[in-house]
Amino acid sequence: MDLSFLNELNESQRSAVEYTEGASLVIAGAGSGKTRVLTYKIAYLLKNGMAPSSILALTFTNKAAREMKERIAAMVGEKTARYLWMGTFHSVFSRILRSEAERIGYSKNFTIYDSADSKSLVKTIVKELKLDDKVYKHGFVQSRISYAKNNLITPDAYLANADLIKADVTSRIPLMKDIYQIYCNRCKQADAMDFDDLLLQTNILFRNHPDTLQKYQQLFGYILVDEYQDTNFAQYLIVKKLAEQHEKICVVGDDAQSIYSFRGANIDNILKFKSSYKNARVFKLEQNYRSTQTIVNAANSLIDKNAQQIRKTVFSEKETGKPIKVLSVFTDFEEGFIVANNISDLRFSDKYHYQDIAILYRTNSQSRVMEEALRKQGIPYRIYGGLSFYQRKEIKDVIAYCRLVCNPNDEEALKRIINYPARGIGDTTVNKLIECSQLHAVSAWEVLSDMLKYNLPVNAGTANKLAQFRSMIDVFAEQITTQNAYDLANSVVKVSGVIADTYTDHSPESMSRQENVQELLKAIHEFCETKQANGEPTALLPDFLSEVSLLTDQDTDKETDKDKVTLMTVHAAKGLEFKAVFIVGMEEELFPSPFCTQSERELEEERRLFYVALTRAEELCYISYAKSRFKNGKTNFSNPSRFIKDIDEQYLDMPAEAKPKQARINDWDDDMETERNRFKSSFSKPIFKENSLPVSPKRMVKISNSAGDKVPTENGSIPTGAFVKHGIFGIGKVLETSIVNGNEKADIDFGEKGVKSLLLKFAKLEVLE
Repeated sequence: MDLSFLNELNESQRSAVEYTEGASLVIAGAGSGKTRVLTYKIAYLLKNGMAPSSILALTFTNKAAREMKERIAAMVGEKTARYLWMGTFHSVFSRILRSEAERIGYSKNFTIYDSADSKSLVKTIVKELKLDDKVYKHGFVQSRISYAKNNLITPDAYLANADLIKADVTSRIPLMKDIYQIYCNRCKQADAMDFDDLLLQTNILFRNHPDTLQKYQQLFGYILVDEYQDTNFAQYLIVKKLAEQHEKICVVGDDAQSIYSFRGANIDNILKFKSSYKNARVFKLEQNYRSTQTIVNAANSLIDKNAQQIRKTVFSEKETGKPIKVLSVFTDFEEGFIVANNISDLRFSDKYHYQDIAILYRTNSQSRVMEEALRKQGIPYRIYGGLSFYQRKEIKDVIAYCRLVCNPNDEEALKRIINYPARGIGDTTVNKLIECSQLHAVSAWEVLSDMLKYNLPVNAGTANKLAQFRSMIDVFAEQITTQNAYDLANSVVKVSGVIADTYTDHSPESMSRQENVQELLKAIHEFCETKQANGEPTALLPDFLSEVSLLTDQDTDKETDKDKVTLMTVHAAKGLEFKAVFIVGMEEELFPSPFCTQSERELEEERRLFYVALTRAEELCYISYAKSRFKNGKTNFSNPSRFIKDIDEQYLDMPAEAKPKQARINDWDDDMETERNRFKSSFSKPIFKENSLPVSPKRMVKISNSAGDKVPTENGSIPTGAFVKHGIFGIGKVLETSIVNGNEKADIDFGEKGVKSLLLKFAKLEVLE
């Protein structure tokens, strides 16, 4: 028996692989070789004579299962590896259900509904019950059903649960119990299961048919589970039942990377593993092969603040590495600019390619600023695990409204939003409208403008709904030349009902849509301010759309070119690694999320999420925070995230303001007023030395600065050579001043951001003393 492959393992890995006498928990720190332990353990079992068909290996992704099986096949042969029971929870248990379906009232050929099928069924039921789909939103109802099934709550159990019924009444969805019952009945009638049923029905099968459970207990002589910290209650119970006779089970995971509670994952499954399996042994993989010593030590000092954890000391034997660079910026707009500049520097150092770099953020809405900054620098990028900001549905909906306001003949925009939010104009009516316009060779809008003239075949009620929609767009269109782009767009999203539609529930999906719409409004606001600062008093909506059309044009972006910076949420980054990582938006009310600070358990998961972000980095890590963000129509002042001060200072390269004698990192939990005062007086690192040309206070111009104060002046003008601060462009030097149409104009050199010509009455400059 050739076991020489075990020599490739370190001592901890080998111990975990060779122990097969009972239950074992392998705590695998970030970058510690988790997958290698799993694959080698399976190969070890096979080499010791265990039949491949008696080994059950469960993963969370098909990709992980496929890669593990390929590695095992290379070690023991493809013919042996093919008989392993290896795959995702859903794929393995659907296989079992196919064989045993008749025992629970299904045929062997039952259909599996995907998410779209499930949502469509929910939509049909809500419609049939004549319920308001703005209250009983399809996605929200679907998530409630999923929650119930993953917690093994059947319709009857749901009805008997007073807490669930009370919660539904409080959420104004008292008929949720009826929808759930009808939904399950319809699935059964259609001989169909959704993805959550694959776990629920397996549990029901094992509960109601002990002989079937015993059959699979005897079949699976050894069970292995990957990413055990991500298991939910339904998955935990299936595995527990299958292993309860022999307890030959090995689970691998890292409690420090448990970040999916919103999907039903329960960290207690891994924390209390030894309670579930009395004689379980624990193995700790603590050597990190991915990151520098500095990054590993910084991550250790962070996660040490969590009370609920299995203690371990991860270490690295790689080079010490550079300290984590903490970037403090004035606004989120500047944050994007600084990050893009740093990426350019890394790329042109010849040591890093774009594909070696990732930008991680807490929420999808943060990608917009980063995308625009990268575009302006000509840096190629890709959105991982999500759509580009301007390709997201809610953004395309708002842009479609704006397009129709500016050009009523835009048929694609009209079709997209004529019934969004729902206003009772169905597909049949839209088809009639398009057919009528084609018959008379005019635009659909023209038909809407005179439905009688074109004999549009709709009843009076539908005609009235169409007229109301047309009238709303007409009112907006009349304001194109009188309202700036931001004010008009803000009116559009409010009056049209788009904003109200995103606020109808508190599901993660709806909250993400809310943030994205607000981020778009922020982009329009920045557009207006930039135009104004450049001497254009009014920035109109058509101007913004012209700029956006260039931003969304991806024709030159070759998907085959892999050398791109990766943008993604931290949740999507789990399991990945990059040479250099930028973690942006590290501010209170953003990271940690304001919705996750109500309990210590939620806060600890946010800290684990930050831990995951840090440990994606191999060589370099940057953390950035902005002192202000524009949100919900106003600028909000920000405090640095509490998580930054959780990291031992010796591993951080802090900005000047947080160093001794100014504002130490331990003083960051000052109140908001203190932070505002600090914010007013501190900007990013000056491009020029402030003392290179002293400016006399007597010569300062009387203009409003960013804080709303007034600066005294002697002659009403800014002297050539003065240094000024601008909210977007930062610190600059006045090169020349002049009078244009009675307004004073200044040419200012903002260093890397170039020379800008600004009208002083719009520029909101602060002259440096």
